[in-house]
Amino acid sequence: MTTPILGGAFLPHAPQFFTMPETEDKATVARVRAIAAEIGGGLKALKPDLWILFSNDHAEQFFHNTAPPFTIHTGAEASGEFAGRKFHFRVPGETGLNLVRLLYEQGFDPAFTSTAKIDYAMGIPLTHLKHSDPVLPVYVNAYLPPQPPIARCYAFGQAIARAVAILGLRAVVLASGGMSHFPGTNRYANPELAWDKALLERIAAGNLKALAGIAESELDDKGNIELRCWACAAGALGERKPDIVQLDPSWHHNYASVGFFSPPAAETPAHYPAIAPELVELTSALHALAHQESARTAWMADAGSFAARFNLSEPQRRALMEMDVPAMVKMGAHPLIPFLANMQIQHLKTHK
Repeated sequence: MTTPILGGAFLPHAPQFFTMPETEDKATVARVRAIAAEIGGGLKALKPDLWILFSNDHAEQFFHNTAPPFTIHTGAEASGEFAGRKFHFRVPGETGLNLVRLLYEQGFDPAFTSTAKIDYAMGIPLTHLKHSDPVLPVYVNAYLPPQPPIARCYAFGQAIARAVAILGLRAVVLASGGMSHFPGTNRYANPELAWDKALLERIAAGNLKALAGIAESELDDKGNIELRCWACAAGALGERKPDIVQLDPSWHHNYASVGFFSPPAAETPAHYPAIAPELVELTSALHALAHQESARTAWMADAGSFAARFNLSEPQRRALMEMDVPAMVKMGAHPLIPFLANMQIQHLKTHK
């Protein structure tokens, strides 16, 4: 399956990764850094044209002044610093501006900025990834109500992917944040480990759309408001299984690291497909047998004459005459129709 989104990652950004207080377990932090470096290597190997990073703002730039649901950087560069670390990245601002235009055309109205900074929510995962190439920051309002619904975040990511395709680019998408934590509240020491594990199991199975179905109240109650950033990246990635899923719980924050390098798997054929044009006549015959007593009587009297009423290929004609349900389903017939037709025919044979 061809997709403009080559891969991506969901990565944590706890400030403790840089401040390293005594309460932080150094072995846990080392595992988080190591898996991020591995993910970074896998993403770089994809050789994308564009890196997009979805992240929330920690009451720094948009919180007190204006709080758009989504903001795209359109400048030439972005800088920042935290805990003695300085961040500086080139920004593909022209691409950012083109994305804004294309998103407007799709019914999304993101804000745009040429001066926003890189705060620790972006700087930490980029550092752990060992990333130095240009990156396009996209700021998501996760903390200040009213936040964008998570289903809207997922749809925004889908729109981003369509825009990237229109631009003829190949991209990777990064999401910074999560999992559960409650900074500044009396629940800080009680992250929701069981809830996080259950969601990660669904994501590990390739069910990224599960993010879009989380209730807004549940995001807040489970300390997972930053999953809005994950949902943006998930919408862009589509349904695919991650190559790496790692959960490193701490006493105050469940650090989750998820990496996607493989393309989406081919879609599994639907159990109940649409009616193919070449099967319309066969479907009409089967529908008649399922719902018309006169048709069943005619088939019972002479299956060949009944089949001759319809414009069928030879394999279709033979399968209809023999009421070979597996053969008709293999041809692509909607399974329910031959199932019902055969049930009626078998009933008639039994009770004649």
